[in-house]
Amino acid sequence: MLLAIDAGNTNVVFALLDGREIKTRWRIATDPRRTADEYAVWLNQLLMLEGYAMADVGAVIVATVVPRALHNLQVLADKYFKTTALVAGQSPVDWGIELDVAEPASVGADRVVNAIAAHHLYDGDLIVIDFGTATTFDVVDYRGAYKGGIIAPGINLSLDALVAAAAKLPRIAIAPPENRSVIGRTTADAMLIGVFWGYVAMMEGLVARMRAEIGRPTKVISTGGLAVLFNDNSDIFDAIAPDLTIQGLALLYERSFRTE
Repeated sequence: MLLAIDAGNTNVVFALLDGREIKTRWRIATDPRRTADEYAVWLNQLLMLEGYAMADVGAVIVATVVPRALHNLQVLADKYFKTTALVAGQSPVDWGIELDVAEPASVGADRVVNAIAAHHLYDGDLIVIDFGTATTFDVVDYRGAYKGGIIAPGINLSLDALVAAAAKLPRIAIAPPENRSVIGRTTADAMLIGVFWGYVAMMEGLVARMRAEIGRPTKVISTGGLAVLFNDNSDIFDAIAPDLTIQGLALLYERSFRTE
């Protein structure tokens, strides 16, 4: 079985796959100081709870935007799964798609992996919105080429910055306002409106501008933890794909390293 690891700035997601089928997944807070031994103890217990063993893992593939976290994940694969971890974006892994941008080497591995999965799952031109620490908007053309995109502060990051910079503002949870009014009658309501509806307006505005620039019918695919929340309050999404990055890692492994 394949252990796919998506190491983001906030969380690391581990998913166990049989072929392209995700059997189970787990999430842990990203900490570059976490050792391979700590990962192993945690994973071993979770695997057993799901009826699996560490010996069931025959291959490991990693996509990471946190360089400091990579070494311990590679040690985890080598020491506990007896295999060399494949790293998305590093030799010998071949993306298999064109990165039609000015600086291909600077594109985050998660963004390319999302592009691979989105093109496999959906036809035509695509905008992929990934809600993470940052919110990314990435364009994949109808041929499957990655064309570039936008990086915006994630909604939780925006809220944290607001609370940190304004001494009297309270910390609030991200949730849809109770009604559609955009005139807050309390400080907390005013903050929630600004953050939530402001974010919806940003997404809708950016997507409209991107579609106009692309000039062809374009589907919008959303992924990440807040995709469902925003889907209930905006009509810009054509599909939600919560496991897009993991699916992309499975495809990347299958295309490059599966033995017949």
